[in-house]
Formats: sequence, structure tokens, C-alpha cells
Amino acid sequence: MAISLSTNLLPNTFQCNGNHNHRSTRLFPNQPLSFGLKHRRNENKLFTPPNPPVLSAVSGSTGKLSEDTVDLLDTVTVFDLNGNGIPISDLWKDRKAVVAFARHFGCVFCRKRADYLASKKDVMDKSGAALVLIGPGSIEQAKTFAEQTKFKGEVYADPSHSSYNALRFVSGVTTTFTPKAGLKIIQLYMEGYRQDWKLSFEEDTVKRGGWQQGGILVAGPGKTNILYIHKDKEAGDDPDIEDILKACCS
Repeated sequence: MAISLSTNLLPNTFQCNGNHNHRSTRLFPNQPLSFGLKHRRNENKLFTPPNPPVLSAVSGSTGKLSEDTVDLLDTVTVFDLNGNGIPISDLWKDRKAVVAFARHFGCVFCRKRADYLASKKDVMDKSGAALVLIGPGSIEQAKTFAEQTKFKGEVYADPSHSSYNALRFVSGVTTTFTPKAGLKIIQLYMEGYRQDWKLSFEEDTVKRGGWQQGGILVAGPGKTNILYIHKDKEAGDDPDIEDILKACCS
């Protein structure tokens, strides 16, 4: 069966049918592609950091963050579900941590990633590695995500997206709507996963276009002790779980 995805598919074309548990996806939007691209250009002007840092660690290898990046991460504050702010590097300063960065809190891929990592939490626990998920959004969105997914790890919100900018995770229309991502959405829906469209269309997600990708970091103890980093090349780009476990638990 041939499956094609329209290049006109934009976040504001997904339609909810009113039932929270069963939602439909419309592949033929009324909005032209130029609207989304114009929105993306404006986003770049507003949210691209002037001097993005460079990571010396690469996916699947040991390495260190540059001094500039470490300093920048020390200025990044994420928030726990009680609204308490914490420098992001404190999450792995005194312990080892597996830190997953979600696309956004309504994302169906991120709900799968949460389960994918939580399925190995017992292995992480035995090795003293904490399991953490960070999402670009509000504390209330983070709470909703935690309640809906029953995620077994810690959940933090990054309302300013500053951790994503610091770590230079990719973002863009072409990284969001790919043939591979489209096929994976179908697979996830067949497995019972669902996008939360209400979270997906809240202002702090929509105004950035919803094009953000995430990644996975294994780090600590020590702020500069980066053991593994994976940057998603496209939506749904999960690394091999064994690579993560090798970094955090071997």
C-alpha cells in the first residue's frame, strides 16, 4: 500500500473531532504552505540565539561540552512540576542521568519515547541513573503530560526553549514531516498512542511552529561529564536503546 504525505501538512491542519480519545488527522489543509514558511522565518528571527554554542560530544561517543556551552547551560533554568526552577546542569551534577528532550508535550512520538525509556528504568535504577524528560512548554503542560503518560521518571518544563537552543537541537518543517515520520505515526496509532491536540495547539507551542525536534543526553556525575548525546534528525528519530544503556548502565 503506497502512502504519501502532502508537503502542505502543517500543525494547524490537524483537526480534533471533539472526542478526546479519538482524533482525526486531515492531510489536505486550507492553509497554503507559504503561510507556514513565513511563520517559520519569523520564528527564526525571534528565537535563534546570536552565538549558538558548539558541542564537542557526538552521538554515541564520550566527550565534553565546551566551556562556553557549560556556562550557557548554567544559565538555563528548567522547572519541576511544583514550579521550582533548577539549572539544567544540576540534573546531572551529582548523579548520572538519562535526559530525554521531547518535541513538545502533546507529541505522539514523545509519548512513545517516554514508554520506550521507562521500560528500562529498572536497569537504570540499578546503575544509579535517573530518568528525566524535559519538554518545551509550560509547567501546566508538563503536569498534564505526566498525568496522561504516568511517566516513571522526572518531568521538567523549559518554557523558553533555552536548553534546546543551547544544545542546538534541529527545528524545521522538513525535519517534522518526513515519509519515515509519517509511517511511524501510523504505526504508533495502531499501537494505541494518540497525540494530545489540545496541548499541541496551545500558544507557546503554536507560536514556535511546532517544528522543534529533541534528543537524548546521558551525563554525570559532573556538569561537563557528557557520556552520550543523540540529536533527533527528524520527528520520531529514536536511537537504539542499547546504546543508551551502554552509556548509562555499563
